[in-house]
Amino acid sequence: MSASSPTNNIIDGKTISTALKARVAAEVARLKAEHGLTPGLAVVLVGNDPASEVYVRNKGIATREAGMNSYEFKLPAETSEADVLAKVRELNADPAVHGFLVQFPVPDQISQQAVIDAIDPAKDADGLHPLNAGRLASGLPAMVPATPEGCLIMAKIAAGGELAGKHAVIIGRSNLVGKPVAQLLLRENCTVTIAHSRSRDLAGLARQADILVAAVGRPNMVKGDWVKPGAIVIDVGINRVPAPEKGEGKTRLVGDVAFDEAAKVAGAITPVPGGVGLMTVACLMRNTVIAACRQNGIALPADF
Repeated sequence: MSASSPTNNIIDGKTISTALKARVAAEVARLKAEHGLTPGLAVVLVGNDPASEVYVRNKGIATREAGMNSYEFKLPAETSEADVLAKVRELNADPAVHGFLVQFPVPDQISQQAVIDAIDPAKDADGLHPLNAGRLASGLPAMVPATPEGCLIMAKIAAGGELAGKHAVIIGRSNLVGKPVAQLLLRENCTVTIAHSRSRDLAGLARQADILVAAVGRPNMVKGDWVKPGAIVIDVGINRVPAPEKGEGKTRLVGDVAFDEAAKVAGAITPVPGGVGLMTVACLMRNTVIAACRQNGIALPADF
């Protein structure tokens, strides 16, 4: 079985993200019609990392398709940290920009944390500012990182809408995915275990999971026998590996989960590509609408 073959246990990121983007577009249309407000998302790209360029282009397309204003700022790889922070302050002050992010990774001369700390938490489209992380951990309204939000939406759909009481095991403890996805699943009344490279018997921990989230950045690390039969598997990994069958020097994308093995055991599983990655962009659009509403004192719709 491959990620493209028909199987009834695939969590289809394309279908789910398309529906979410349509919902976002409808909300944007309402904000324009009722409040004269057009949400704006800005992305700052420093340097020319090929994967980052693709992400930024896709974000711009999705933003415009939703009827929002898209702003892209491309800075040379040699840009100083001071100049990047000056751009951040400029966007903090721009009333047309409701959400923005600096695309990571940034070149070595720039501190990623210094950039995150400089972003206005109310405009923090990636949800990485310590204030937003703290509010999320405290159960308060916060800007939530888009990828964890996408993971949660997919898990809820796969589970039929109810996650309470399920045991979720997250492999990976990054600030970008592992920790926030744990907070979101706690909020849904799951029992949550965060596992990582220092965990003992990682395979044994994974086998206890009703919901298994893999976010480690190691291709095909989670094997089929790590998966509890019937479990929901959310694969956050996007790894490029050699694909000699496609020709010399060619590569293909794989996740952190050995898909063919795991799909035979899992009750539901996200493919790579075609899974979490598509949801990340859709949730970023949703975040921008949420930020625009909060900044203008407009009540959020119930399903946001």
